[in-house]
Amino acid sequence: MERWAEFVLRHRLWIAIFWAVMLVGGIASVGKTTSNFTISFDLPGEPGTKAANLIVHEFHNGGKNSPALVSITVAPGSTVAANATAIDAAFEKITTDVPNTRMVDQANSGGDPAFVTKDGRTAYAYVFYPFPTSQTQKPPSAELTKSLNANKPAASTVGVTGEEVLALGNDKGGNGVLVETLIGAVGALAVLAFVFASMLAFLPLLIAAVSIMTTFLLLLPLTEITDVSFIVQFLVALIGLGVAIDYSLILVTRWREERDHGKDNHDAVVEAVRTAGSAVLFSGLTVAIGLLALIVLPVPFMRSVGMGGALIPFASVAVTLSLMPVILSAIGPKIDWPKVRHENTASVGWSRWARFVVRRRWFAAGAALLVLGALFVAFTGIKIGAPASDSLARNGAAYDALHVLERGGVTTGSLTPIEVVAKSDQAPSIAAKLGAVKGIERAIVSTGPTSNANGMTVILVIPHAETVNNKTVQPVKDVKKVAATLPGVLGVAGLGTAQVDFLHGVYGNFPLMLGLIAVLTFILLVRAFRSLLLPFKAVVLNLISLSAVYGAMRLFWQDGHGSNALFGIPATGAVTFWVPMMVFAFLFGLSMDYEVFILARIREEYDDGHSTDEAVIEGIGRTGRLVTSAALILFLAFAALASGPGTDLKILATALGFGILLDATIVRSLLVPSLVSLFGKWNWYLPDPVARVLLIKPSVQHAETATRPEVS
Repeated sequence: MERWAEFVLRHRLWIAIFWAVMLVGGIASVGKTTSNFTISFDLPGEPGTKAANLIVHEFHNGGKNSPALVSITVAPGSTVAANATAIDAAFEKITTDVPNTRMVDQANSGGDPAFVTKDGRTAYAYVFYPFPTSQTQKPPSAELTKSLNANKPAASTVGVTGEEVLALGNDKGGNGVLVETLIGAVGALAVLAFVFASMLAFLPLLIAAVSIMTTFLLLLPLTEITDVSFIVQFLVALIGLGVAIDYSLILVTRWREERDHGKDNHDAVVEAVRTAGSAVLFSGLTVAIGLLALIVLPVPFMRSVGMGGALIPFASVAVTLSLMPVILSAIGPKIDWPKVRHENTASVGWSRWARFVVRRRWFAAGAALLVLGALFVAFTGIKIGAPASDSLARNGAAYDALHVLERGGVTTGSLTPIEVVAKSDQAPSIAAKLGAVKGIERAIVSTGPTSNANGMTVILVIPHAETVNNKTVQPVKDVKKVAATLPGVLGVAGLGTAQVDFLHGVYGNFPLMLGLIAVLTFILLVRAFRSLLLPFKAVVLNLISLSAVYGAMRLFWQDGHGSNALFGIPATGAVTFWVPMMVFAFLFGLSMDYEVFILARIREEYDDGHSTDEAVIEGIGRTGRLVTSAALILFLAFAALASGPGTDLKILATALGFGILLDATIVRSLLVPSLVSLFGKWNWYLPDPVARVLLIKPSVQHAETATRPEVS
């Protein structure tokens, strides 16, 4: 790192020009890059995706999304039977008024009485429409409503509902990426102004801007050769903002410390890169490892998040360790004005806190583990899937339409029908057998032209209850099991099938992903800390804190303890199926940042001759304010992300934000220092053969004092 710093300072003009070009190129490429993003959630190789693709290819709709339920309610005193001809015509007209739709109703399904509510006043039909091709494309509820109103019987009312229509009604919109980034930047600037109390506060924002634009530029070729999920743009902007500022904060603070210790500017920059820069490098690598591990999952959109997300720490580390030293060496002392805060001594408050934790280390460790344990218990009740219908909207036209159907005896399972593709001549017999499966209300065979093509028919299998999470998909599993034994079945698709396939394909591969992350992170941290115990503790604590975050997700979103009050969104009943894996990939690395910053400084103090407890006190005293400020900046970035559109994105953002705060407080400020103090000399144990294999210098252990005078 020292040689790297000298290289950067010798070539600072060319480095400044290089990053200026990257900044301009990034700004120019943003539009093209974002236009290339996709919204596909396919799971190639999984049977549900194959069946869904077959349905889309042959019928041009459905397969990958739940249908809309359209309804017509006749005037009081009248009945559906008395208006059957007009109602059937109104439903039939949908397929011409709204292109590429598939409609299933009473008329084209053999007069099935289930399509009429118990009071005889409301008839409903299923309408399958194409999966959206862009992030801004919405379900065709307005088009469906217009068609129904134009063709309904006189004095009747119409309704349009469904899983996605309800979700749209509950989505109050939100800020775009640019607005979110500006919100996060303003919050970060406020924190930086407090930390630096000088014009230096603007410097990390400049580094963040260059890092974000560089990441978008690096993403452009990736979007040209493979699909990259639209989710990446939010992560690049907001996580890129937080990570780049965090890394800059660490490096600049160490530079100020060395200046306050009397070093000239050149030597202060070199020493900052050698020490804090090394921690930044290892931190970036841990974040990248967590994200790149997503590549082992058989899900293209999560792989794209892994590849695209890994560019965030790569760009942030590269800019921080090259452009930042150039700026500091050129104008650092001039912009460190007014010089109000000094870094020549450790924080008095954080040093006092560290002494308290070391003196009460058993109590501190127990209290932290108690909090984490309580959240872990909550985690055991988590449901993975999609929000239940009763959590999607509490008012609006879609909500009213759903409750008209529910009051008429229509079950919520109608919102999540299972689509079974079968040979047309065998469809009736297949439907009879699938309709008898436990948990299934009925199976529908439509004779309508939009449900039949090229000798194939889509059978609708209706469960009693909506199949939206891992606790409710058993009927789907049973249908798939029976369908596999029936000749003529070509595939099984639907929302429930997608849940089953995702749980199998993604969470079935989770042990592989976890093992890969844990091993690579452990090896990396052994090199960073020159210890076996500290990396092992870091990995274990990360897993514990992640479990606690999942527990908080369950309480806040699934059970609704806070989601309605903060966002106006009622309990979701489940955590969106892709969010926990994404939270794991990002938080494992991001929370490890603070572990690296703190333990790297504790290791440095120990190597300077301090005892373990002295090193803990000095290390926390030096890094406590930094870690807290860095966590607050990242939290504000996630708060800005939570202001964006879509419940799923809000769940992801709040989970990441809570995880960062939990990690920076309970884990890093309480549990880490108490455990390091408890472990004593074992923190620094590293066998010489291991050191030689990893090409690092051996770890030298000091004699620990028995009386611990430094904390008395």
